[in-house]
Formats: sequence, C-alpha cells, structure tokens
Amino acid sequence: MRTVHSTAGDIARNLSLVGDEIADTAAKIDEHEVAALAAHLGQTGRVFVAGAGRSGLVLRMAAMRLMHLGLTVHVAGDTTTPAISSGDLLLVASGSGTTSGVVKSAETAAKAGARIAAFTTNPDSPLAGLADAVVIIPAAQKTDHGSGVSRQYSGSLFEQVLFLVTEALFQSLWGSTDEPAEQLWLRHANLE
Repeated sequence: MRTVHSTAGDIARNLSLVGDEIADTAAKIDEHEVAALAAHLGQTGRVFVAGAGRSGLVLRMAAMRLMHLGLTVHVAGDTTTPAISSGDLLLVASGSGTTSGVVKSAETAAKAGARIAAFTTNPDSPLAGLADAVVIIPAAQKTDHGSGVSRQYSGSLFEQVLFLVTEALFQSLWGSTDEPAEQLWLRHANLE
C-alpha cells in the first residue's frame, strides 16, 4: 500500500479550492428551478427519495430534514418503503442523469402517476426528460475527468452542491412555516 501524507499548506489550498468551487457552482444555479421543485414539495402526498452512491447519501440527509418539517418521507430501497402512487413525489439525483437504478425508479414513479423532481448536471438526460421539475447543477459529471469544470475527483462537486441546495430548500420551506426549531426537534430521531 502506498503511503499518503499531506501538509498544512496542502490542506489550506484544498479547503480554498473546494470552497471556491462550491461557491462558484452554487452561484450558477437557477433559483427559479429550485423554487419550482420546492412547490412540488409543498403539495400534498408523500415524498420518496432515490439516488445511488454519494448522491443517494445526500438525498437521505434531505429526507431527514423534510421529515423534520412534518412531511411523510420514504427512502427507496428501505425495507419499510411502501409503493409510490399518484399524488406522491419522487425526489431523485444523478449527476449524469443516466444512473440506471435512478432512471428506473423515475420510470416506475411516472407509471404510477407520481410527480418527479430531479437534480442533475445534464438537462438532456433520460432522468431530466422524465421529471416534472429539474434543477441543473452545473458541475462536472463523475466521469468528466480533466474537463476544467472541477479539479475535484469524480463527481464530488455535484454531490457537495446537491447537499447545499437541499439544505437551502429545507431552510426556505421551514422559513415559510411558523414552527420553531423546538417543534421540529420533537420529530428528531430518539432511537439513536
């Protein structure tokens, strides 16, 4: 195994690199796209989230925050997740918009009459084509090595900005309620 190390200077440079890339990319997001997605979250019905890999992990975090708001939220693939149906919303993320399991989930949701909201880098992707609301995150796709869009590895920028956008969504939705943090805290997991 190769030995790896890093100096304090390396860490400082890379903190700046990551922070700058996140800020630059977030500034390019169309707020109207995010607001349209928020409108779907504000409708009645359950919310389901589906994503693969690190994007899926970010959506799991978003699911938790939406649950804190009092929404009924399920994570696709969990053993207790019920069937999606008409009136529900599927929230998905795939940088490429071609991740097979995510696209298949969207196809299933569409056949069931559910609405679909997607985060992707690719507006021409199959996933974007299935979605009722699309938020384009202008980051490099994970196989887009050396493009100049990001110096980070394999889709990291997409996932980082996805987290930022889902947190901004939560903050905006919470801000439209009169619920204090103490009320949301009552819904926080207590079987930890």
